[in-house]
Amino acid sequence: MSEQSEDIAKRLQAALWRIYRRPERPFPWTHSGNLPWNDPAFSERMLREHLDDSHGAASRNTAERTHQLRWLMEKLAIAPGKHVLDVTCGPGLYAVPLAQQGITVTGVDFSPAAIAYARDLAKVEGVADLCQFIEADIRDYAPETAVYDAALFLYGQLAVFPRHQAQTILTHLARALKPGGRLCVELLNQEKVDKTNSNWWFTDNTGLWGDTPFLHLGERFWLETEKISVERYLILHLESGQLDEIHLCDQTYAVSEMEAMMYQAGFQKVTVYPAWDGLPLYDADEWIVYVATR
Repeated sequence: MSEQSEDIAKRLQAALWRIYRRPERPFPWTHSGNLPWNDPAFSERMLREHLDDSHGAASRNTAERTHQLRWLMEKLAIAPGKHVLDVTCGPGLYAVPLAQQGITVTGVDFSPAAIAYARDLAKVEGVADLCQFIEADIRDYAPETAVYDAALFLYGQLAVFPRHQAQTILTHLARALKPGGRLCVELLNQEKVDKTNSNWWFTDNTGLWGDTPFLHLGERFWLETEKISVERYLILHLESGQLDEIHLCDQTYAVSEMEAMMYQAGFQKVTVYPAWDGLPLYDADEWIVYVATR
């Protein structure tokens, strides 16, 4: 056995012992509590998932987004000449179609690959003059005050932050809106969330975790007191022996709690739409949509 092979074997052995000795359950918000969105290689792999129209794991498919965009333009009173802030905008799949309607859009996202794609998409579609895409962590991003007519915060992304950070983000968004401006937040329905513990595993040589052979071990825990689900992913890269540990936290909210947080942030009115107000989305029943008016 070569020296390199021996090193890999030792790393594999150490990784397996680390898996064996892992804590019984993870503590919320450890290992950042989120996916490594800003890692360049991971963001490129995630972008592939965003653009894969065959599933809705990262972004909803084109048909569903079309239904959502019509609904959003009506409920948020978005029209040509308005200015919209798209928080966690991803690769611009909502922002660019809005710009094509004559709407000015500012998109903010943590992923370098997604932001680069969104900028290119805006150029290709001829709306670069109506789009600004900013690579930033929304926890650190403070938008200008009273600039926007509407804001989007879709696909449950507010839930990946602890409550105190979510409250701060909502406050920043309220300040960013003009009087009468509206924010749309999409969150999982707490009553519909799977509250069972589970585990699973699979092997692959391509996907979110890399493009060489890996073993994925996943565990999911429901923490009743905190009303939060925590997923722990242990990814063992077989060719190198490297072990990655990633935790994904998903904070759920009762409707009354989210309404209270929005009022505390400075919103004057909150309208709640269970199940996406009846839109034909494959998982509509799992979601609640909030429209908060400044």
